Amino acid sequence: MSNTIYLGYYFKVEPQQPAVEILIAELGYAGFESFVETEEGVTAYIQKEEWNQSILEDIQILNSDEFEISFTFEEIEQTNWNAEWEKNFNPIVVDDACAVRAPFHEKFNVEYDIVIEPKMSFGTGHHETTHMMIQHILKNDFKDKSVLDMGCGTGVLAILAEKKGAKPIDAIDYDNWCYLNSLENVERNNCEHITVIEGDASVLGKNKYDIVIANINRNILLQDMATYVSCLNKGGMLFLSGFYNDDIPIIKEACKNLMLNFEEKLERNNWVALKFIN
Repeated sequence: MSNTIYLGYYFKVEPQQPAVEILIAELGYAGFESFVETEEGVTAYIQKEEWNQSILEDIQILNSDEFEISFTFEEIEQTNWNAEWEKNFNPIVVDDACAVRAPFHEKFNVEYDIVIEPKMSFGTGHHETTHMMIQHILKNDFKDKSVLDMGCGTGVLAILAEKKGAKPIDAIDYDNWCYLNSLENVERNNCEHITVIEGDASVLGKNKYDIVIANINRNILLQDMATYVSCLNKGGMLFLSGFYNDDIPIIKEACKNLMLNFEEKLERNNWVALKFIN
């Protein structure tokens, strides 16, 4: 079992909007990877190995005179993560078609009902990037398509891809906690065509896919883009997210250099998710 340790920052924000949205966006840039909005503000999580004492120095909204923002933080033991999520994890419904909920929530009357026990993994649908990737999957044809889900987190996108008829599917994450959590969630949703793999882009080998999904972060995407494209069949679709509107030019340039054609952009609270065709 990986010994990944997270820090939880508990922010109290007054007034909450638009401060909470701005705070989440700035924390995302700083390396925080998971957020839960609370009655008092927002809780943000970051891996301890990504943390440093000056992590909040560039969070400009903390210096704003328009809002009162205070915080405390602590180390989060993995064993406490279920309790954290049961306190804060509310179900979501995307485009009246896909629900993402925990096992303790009632079932939704939608076409795609996904049950996720998120633990410390990233990808409950609450974050803008996961939400938009779900929208992309709902809008596009996945039937009998081979799919690669890079940085699969909880496995939610791979699970939805299978529910839309994709097969076979490889779901890959370098984090052992995400790998184990994806295995659990794949089984929980009775998926039969998903292979969960622990690793990064170096494990891809010579497999080819009709669709590649990568919801990671800008730097990893730029670093591994050529590897993703080398695995993509001609005419295949590439879906990218994990970055902001301001990052689009550098992402588009990298894709253009790899002979990809830009197709569509989704935007949500300054986060974006792009579709390219090979």
